[in-house]
Amino acid sequence: MHERPIDPHAHHYAHCLPFGAQLLGAASAKPRTRFRLWAPSCAKVQVAIENDHDGQAAATHDMSPTGNGWFEAEIGCGAGTLYRYKLDGALLIPDPASRFQPQDVHGPSEVIDPRAYTWTHTNWCGRPWEETVLYELHVGALGGYAGVMKRLPAIAALGVTAIELMPLNDFSGTRNWGYDGVLPYAPDSAYGRPDELKALIDATHGHGLAVFLDVVYNHFGPDGNYLQQYAKPFFREGTHTPWGPAIDFERSEVSEFFCDNALYWLNEFRFDGLRLDAVHAIDNDDWLRCFSDHVRAHVQHGRHVHLVLENERNTAELLDTHFTAQWNDDAHNTLHVLLTGEHEGYYAAYADRPIQKLATILGSGFGYQGDPSPIHDGKPRGQPSGHLPPASFVAFLQNHDQIGNRAMGERLRSLCSDDALRAATGLLLLSPQIPLLFMDEEYGSKQPFLFFTDYTGDLANAVREGRRKEFARFSAFADETRRAQIPDPNDPQTLVRSSPAEREGDSRDTPENKDALDWMHFYKSALAVRAKLIAPRLGQAKPLGATVLDASGAQDANALVARWRLADGETLSIALNLGKNGVRLDNRPAGKLIFETPPRVRDRIDTGELPPNAFVAWLTGDVSEYAVGHDARKHVQEE
Repeated sequence: MHERPIDPHAHHYAHCLPFGAQLLGAASAKPRTRFRLWAPSCAKVQVAIENDHDGQAAATHDMSPTGNGWFEAEIGCGAGTLYRYKLDGALLIPDPASRFQPQDVHGPSEVIDPRAYTWTHTNWCGRPWEETVLYELHVGALGGYAGVMKRLPAIAALGVTAIELMPLNDFSGTRNWGYDGVLPYAPDSAYGRPDELKALIDATHGHGLAVFLDVVYNHFGPDGNYLQQYAKPFFREGTHTPWGPAIDFERSEVSEFFCDNALYWLNEFRFDGLRLDAVHAIDNDDWLRCFSDHVRAHVQHGRHVHLVLENERNTAELLDTHFTAQWNDDAHNTLHVLLTGEHEGYYAAYADRPIQKLATILGSGFGYQGDPSPIHDGKPRGQPSGHLPPASFVAFLQNHDQIGNRAMGERLRSLCSDDALRAATGLLLLSPQIPLLFMDEEYGSKQPFLFFTDYTGDLANAVREGRRKEFARFSAFADETRRAQIPDPNDPQTLVRSSPAEREGDSRDTPENKDALDWMHFYKSALAVRAKLIAPRLGQAKPLGATVLDASGAQDANALVARWRLADGETLSIALNLGKNGVRLDNRPAGKLIFETPPRVRDRIDTGELPPNAFVAWLTGDVSEYAVGHDARKHVQEE
């Protein structure tokens, strides 16, 4: 447990927002609430109270203009009050900083007392980044906050150290990935109430796990965003993105809105880190630096708080001092090509000598570091990243995007051989880059994860047909009949098909269960080795280079050896062969073998050959016998 007394008397947490509905004197007999809204496009704003909570009759209250487009009012009402803002005597809108929307995005907002929840694990201070093993999940697909809580013991026992929740901010309907959110402060009511989210985070900390949240600051969803009707300066006039008008991060009110959102999640909900979605669409690196500085200056001293980017531009400079790490799409895309042979879409940028690109990634971070990219019109992409520590990169074989943005949502196990997948998984879990798993991956799941929404009418039709049209450029879906088989995102069964079944307590002696346990023990074994032998040494790890092995006449040879100098001066070495033929390994890396797949691959290595679909790791120095030779089949037999 990574706990220490930060504030032993604090059991209630709140982030005081400079806008929205801020409860005043919650414990008094007559609580009051301050309402504040930036509406520079309006002449008059009122607060419309829509229930009689605490004896407050339904009424409309004028808000006073306070300058620069701000309106404010203080009203005698407390937690549980439902309200909306009335603009220029006509349009009723929810609060853009609503803490909760019990009736969805078009309904009234609810005044929330953020101090109502009593925290249990108040000494939790997070975990150092080098210990991180991420487990990405979709809360709705796992049955809401309560459903995720049931799975925490199994997730913790697996050996991951942090869960990462896909976006929670309020979206239209009850089914969505979360990237169509329109109210960034309101956790969606489909998953539970805000205090239930806090209870999940509290329980997760109790299991020794950190909690990350995926946040979307680059756009708003297509249904339920009213900002343009009362705050036009929130957007850059004449500048558009694939999702609509570009957000104007140069404006102080806009910057404050998103900076406070980050602090709200980190300080009020006690998240341990944020993953910022697609920051290349924000198109403002100066703002990102200011955002990071502001957040780090306003989180509680002594906490481990991590900020992670998704950034198509591979801007290494942002990782030098301001952000903890970046999702390494290059690593995924290269390994996907090696495992599946796919080369359409963005995989075209990795089809030429993918093993060489993988060597670059293991040796110096990004696959594209200023190189011309064929999917970016031949323009240079990225910056040199070899000076960054390996833990600056989050690697993965599967995540919500890479599975769900496939037409049929196939998981990787449906696209390649099990032996090849085990070898690639060994690399993922035992290289110094920070690994990320996607929910149920550890059971060798073949269940699809599909794109799902809950729209109606014209918007539902546009989403369904737009998605099918998007895949027309792929050879497998060039035929219209084939495209018609792509699941409708708005069909409730699309979410059902994407929701993993509960596995705890299922002890039936079936081939499916044995297979799932086999995979789970493989992951668990590798993560045990990582936790014991690699994570404690990652602090100052540096790559020593990666070498592509000689094909020796085999055209499909896709093999390499990579090495890293760890914090204590010892050397971690790995050998990987994702080809169909064995390759020569005449100079076996130094050190003691700490992991191998398939079983007894060491016997062939001793003869100077690295067999196909093999992964081996060695470590110099003092290595516990506990770690040597772990592989899934051996582990299952022993148990």
